[in-house]
Amino acid sequence: MCEDTHGIGRRALFVTGAAAALTLGSVSFAAADGQGQGTPGTPGTPGTPGTQETKTVRGTLPPGCPDFVYVPVEVPAGVLEIKVAYTYDRPSVPAGTTGNALDIGLFDQHGTELGGKGFRGWSGGARTEFFVRADDATPGYLPGPVHAGTWYVALGPYTVAPQGLTYELTITLTYGEPGTPVRPVYPPSRAKGRGRDWYRGDCHLHSWYSDGRRTPAEIAALARAAGLDFINSSDHNTHSSHAHWADQAGDDLLIMLGEEITTRNGHVVALGTDPGTFVDWRYRARDNRFGRFARQIHKAGGLVVPAHPHATCVGCAWKFGFGEADAVEVWNGPYTPDDEVALSAWDATLVASVRDNKQWLPAMGNSDAHRDPDPVGVPQTVVLADDLSREAIQEGLRAGRSYIAESKNVQVSFTATGGRGEQAGIGDRLEVAADTPVTVRLEASGVPRCTVRFITDEGVLLTSDPLPVTGSGVVEWQTTPQYAAYVRAELRHETAAGPVPGALAALTNPIFLGR
Repeated sequence: MCEDTHGIGRRALFVTGAAAALTLGSVSFAAADGQGQGTPGTPGTPGTPGTQETKTVRGTLPPGCPDFVYVPVEVPAGVLEIKVAYTYDRPSVPAGTTGNALDIGLFDQHGTELGGKGFRGWSGGARTEFFVRADDATPGYLPGPVHAGTWYVALGPYTVAPQGLTYELTITLTYGEPGTPVRPVYPPSRAKGRGRDWYRGDCHLHSWYSDGRRTPAEIAALARAAGLDFINSSDHNTHSSHAHWADQAGDDLLIMLGEEITTRNGHVVALGTDPGTFVDWRYRARDNRFGRFARQIHKAGGLVVPAHPHATCVGCAWKFGFGEADAVEVWNGPYTPDDEVALSAWDATLVASVRDNKQWLPAMGNSDAHRDPDPVGVPQTVVLADDLSREAIQEGLRAGRSYIAESKNVQVSFTATGGRGEQAGIGDRLEVAADTPVTVRLEASGVPRCTVRFITDEGVLLTSDPLPVTGSGVVEWQTTPQYAAYVRAELRHETAAGPVPGALAALTNPIFLGR
């Protein structure tokens, strides 16, 4: 069982409505329970302006503890600021056994019900302390008044060692008049653009508002240096950064807002949601709740993009299925073996969509950059859009009119042409009879010594000789729709380059052939 000492003896434990959450006994402060003293050295009676009160909470979580443990805090009236600091033990564990990792966040008097009405912030394991007050908050948390009522420190035992996880919370209330609440300002949903054109973007990025180490200004500067036209904020389990991007946007850079919803059964990027949209993450695939939050993302104008679906970190592999997805991230950061698995699995979905005559799932690539030396824009998704606006970029991504490139230097043109001059590009369908001769043509630059591969529903049907050291070249191939239901292209480095033999330099979404 979970032990909750609160520094004054064991308290009762209460299980919430969800089996994967546990609520401990309440922590009360003097102004609420009529007991206790102010912090030593702080003048005044508890509850009077300028006074601070501190309580310490200790407990132990065993292996198999619920995913989320809530510590209720009875907050009296007149509180200016709530501050929480925490520590936990990290004992040695046998090789191959997970050790202790404890995430933390905060919910206010509106409660902890799924959906996040009471959500005030989440830092995961990135910080050891945080504060919230009306006019300011620690990155990852939402500023706003500290109203009286039951607040909740949320603990997320990500992994627990065989010995258990012993934690200590220090909760400090500061009394006084609240500051002036901050009115959020958000970036515009449109940049100047170039009309219908190919735009480059990176839609999976982390700032210091979650577990990244870069400010929005630093990320925006790196995005511009990488030749990007648009980015999407995607901090883990919080939308607190949304109000901090406005002054980084410009005619040359569209900044969309979102979140990386980080569940225990995989991560998903909410891409381009309405400003201020929070999407909850406190569920597993077996809870059958993801559909509700996928619909919330769509209702807020965003795209649902499962991230790094075959990543090997704990809780990172995607297990919710792809029924609600608008695209899937098959290339995440520098190309690695799990990306190769994701690419192969994605290709299988293309075959299924052709077989069942269903909507196909486009591929995306993003950097997932957190800190130096993680490069922003490696890789990047290049999308054909009518304008540099949130809606136009999303439309292009949803339609699969896009390819993935390892850098701004890579440019790709990929077309299929029928016998009478009919032509289709990336993400489109060439509607010709089954026996019509089709010419598939790829032009590329910025890919020195790379080979070109054409892949169909049957597999790899053409591998070119390496392109010249100039990095530019043209490759053509002849086929028919009855032989190839779709064709997509890969440009791969020579086998000696990168952590994966033949690592990708570029990848296109498919062109479908036939009526």
